[in-house]
Amino acid sequence: MTSSNDTAAYVTSLMAIDKTNLTADGGNRFNRLIFARSPYLLQHAENPVDWYEWGEAAFTKARDESLPILLSIGYATCHWCHVMAHESFEDYEVAALLNRHFVCIKVDREERPDIDDFYMAVSQTLTGSGGWPLNIFMTPDKRPFMAITYLPKRGRSGMSGLMELLANIATLWRQRPDMIEKNCQGIMEALESSRKHQITGSSPDITAITKKSLQHLKSIYDATNGGFGSSPKFPMPMYLSWLIGQGGEVLPMALHTLRKMRAGGIWDHLGGGLHRYSTDQQWLAPHFEKMLYDQAMLALVATEAYRATGDLFYCSMTEDIFSFVGRELLSSEGAFCSALDADSEGVEGKFYVWDKREIDTCLGPDAEMFCRFHAVTEEGNFEEQNILTAPVELDEFCRQHELNPEETGSTLMHSRAQLLKLREGRIRPLRDDKIITSWNGLMISAFATAGVVFSKPEYSATAARAAAFTLCSLRRSDGRLLRSYLNGASDIPGFLEDYAFLTGGVLDLYETTLDQTWLTEARTLADDMLHLFFDAESGEFTLTGHDAEQMPARVSSDHDGVTPSALARTAGVLYRLAWIDDRPELLVSARNALHGIIGEIQHNPLGHLGALQVLIQLDSEPALATFTGITDTAEAFALNTALHNCSIRNLIIRSEQGLSPLSLSLCLSGTCYPAVSTVDELESLLQQTGTKPRHPFVEM
Repeated sequence: MTSSNDTAAYVTSLMAIDKTNLTADGGNRFNRLIFARSPYLLQHAENPVDWYEWGEAAFTKARDESLPILLSIGYATCHWCHVMAHESFEDYEVAALLNRHFVCIKVDREERPDIDDFYMAVSQTLTGSGGWPLNIFMTPDKRPFMAITYLPKRGRSGMSGLMELLANIATLWRQRPDMIEKNCQGIMEALESSRKHQITGSSPDITAITKKSLQHLKSIYDATNGGFGSSPKFPMPMYLSWLIGQGGEVLPMALHTLRKMRAGGIWDHLGGGLHRYSTDQQWLAPHFEKMLYDQAMLALVATEAYRATGDLFYCSMTEDIFSFVGRELLSSEGAFCSALDADSEGVEGKFYVWDKREIDTCLGPDAEMFCRFHAVTEEGNFEEQNILTAPVELDEFCRQHELNPEETGSTLMHSRAQLLKLREGRIRPLRDDKIITSWNGLMISAFATAGVVFSKPEYSATAARAAAFTLCSLRRSDGRLLRSYLNGASDIPGFLEDYAFLTGGVLDLYETTLDQTWLTEARTLADDMLHLFFDAESGEFTLTGHDAEQMPARVSSDHDGVTPSALARTAGVLYRLAWIDDRPELLVSARNALHGIIGEIQHNPLGHLGALQVLIQLDSEPALATFTGITDTAEAFALNTALHNCSIRNLIIRSEQGLSPLSLSLCLSGTCYPAVSTVDELESLLQQTGTKPRHPFVEM
C-alpha cells in the first residue's frame, strides 16, 4: 500500500480509479487486486506481490507451471493482517521470492466464509489453533500441506521468519514432492477422521448436557471481572444469552458480565458500541476494531437482559449500541456495513485514546469530574494514553462524592458529547462498507426485537429498511441470495448462514410488526434453504449450496463462535415456521439440520448452546399466541409489546389479519384461553394462568 495514513481515503481513491484502460494484471502500478470490490483486497492492490483473486486463472497458472500456491486469508479491519502486509507483502524482497516460486492468492474471509472455514479447519488440525491472517500453502488442486498465521519477515525471538520459510518450502517443492504429497494425504485423512467424529453420536441426553454446560460455565466464570476465562477475553454473547434463558442462580453471571463490559475499555464510552475483545482480563485494553455482528449479538443479549429484569440499564445499553450503529455503520441504502478498523494513521486504537490535556482543554471546568468518573489520569492506563472506562456506576459515584445524580449525569452526558464531537475531527479508521447478508440478518433481528420489547417503532422501521434492501439488492433475478454488496451485489452465492440469519431476522420482523409480508418472505427463504442446502443422501444440511463451488473436502466447522451456528439457526427458523404454518415436516427438517453435529454437541456443548436450545424446543410444544383482525395499529403494537415483555418462554406468534376487531388468543401448556383485545385484559389473563408480566415497560 502507498504511504497513506488514512486507509479509508486510500481505499476510496482506489475504488474511484477508472480501470477500463488497465491491463488484466493491473499494469505497472497495481496487481490484479485493483479489480476487486473487497476493501481488504484493495488494500493489497499496490503490493509488489503478484496477487490473484481466488479463481481459475490462479489455479491454471499453478498447474501449468507446477508451482505451489500461497493462499492468504484475512479481512479489512484485521490488525495483524495489516502488520504482516506492511512487514512482508509490501516488501520487494519478499515479493520477489513469492513471485518467483509461488502463485499467490488473496481472499477476504468475509466474502468467502466457505474457503475460510475449510482452511481454518486445516490450521486447527495442524496446529491446534487458528487466526488471521491465515496463510495456507497448497497444491494446484487446492489440497493444503502447511498452515501458518502471522510471521515476521525475518525470524526473531525464537520465531521463524517468512523469508526462511518460503525458501524452505520452495526447495521442498522442487526436491521432495513425495514429502509434500504425504503431508497433503495426512491432512485430508485427518479432516475426514474429524468429520466422522463430529457426526457420531446417539440421541443426546438434553438434561445431562444442559447440566454439563452450566457446570462448565461456572468453572470458567470470572466472578470478579465478569466474563469467562482469563485473557484475551471475548464478550461471548451466546454464553450470556444461554445463561439469561436459564435464569435462576446463573442469571447474575450474565448480568454482572454485561455491567463489567460496559464499565470497561472494551465499551466505547463516547460513541457507544463495543470493540472486538479485551486483551486483558479486566476488559480494559481492547482490540479496537468494531464488528457489526458483535453489536448485533450484544444488543440482542442486552434486550434479553432487560426482559429478564426490567432494569433500564440494559435498555440503555441496547440504545447506545443502536446509536453507534445508526451513526457509523448504517449505509446510505439503509443496510448495515461490516466493520470499523482497529487502526488509524497506522496505529491501533489511536482514534479512541486520550491525553488528559486534550480533555482538560476541551471540557474546561467540567474536566475534573469527567476525568474522575472515567478514570483519566496524567500517566494514562494504556501506552501513556487513556482508554476511557467507568469503574464505578453513576449512583455509587455520586454517593461517594456527595453529588446530585441527575445534575452529574447531565454534566457527564454533555461532556461526552463535546469529546465525541472533538474525536470526529480525527482521521477515522477505515469503514468496511461491505453489506454482508448474514450479518445484516443478525442486526435486523436485533432492531426488530428491541423495537417491540422497548415499544420503539422506529427500531422496527430501521430493521424493515435493511431487510427490504437486502431482499431486493442481494438477490439474483432467479431469487438466489448473494453473499455481499459493495457498489453492487457480488456474484458469490449466499451460504447457509446468509439464508438462516436473514430468515431469522425477517421472522423477527414479522413477530414485531405482525405484517404478513415478512412471513411470506421468510417462507420463501426457508423453502429455498431446504432446496439448496439439504443433502438427501446424508440427511444433513451443508454450509455451502449445491449450486456453488465446493472445497476439497467437507468439514463441519459450524459452531457458535463470534456468530451463531448456521445449523442451529437453520433448525431454529424451521422450528418456528413449522408451528406458525402448521407444517410438521419442518420439524423433521429442523432435526436434520442438527444431525451432523450431534456428536459434537455432546462432546463440546459450550460450542453448541444454540443447537442445544433448539433441541430443548423440539422436545416440547411452544406457547401459541394468535393475533386476529386489524393488526397494523398502535393498539396492536402495544398488545404485542406487552406480550413480548411477559415471562412466556418458547413463544410462537401467529397473525391472521382481517377486518374484524383486534384480538389475541393464547394457548399455554395444552390449554387455550379466551381471546383478549387490550393490554389490561392480557395482563389479567396472564395472572390467571400464573404467567405474570415480568415488568411494565417504562419509557426512558
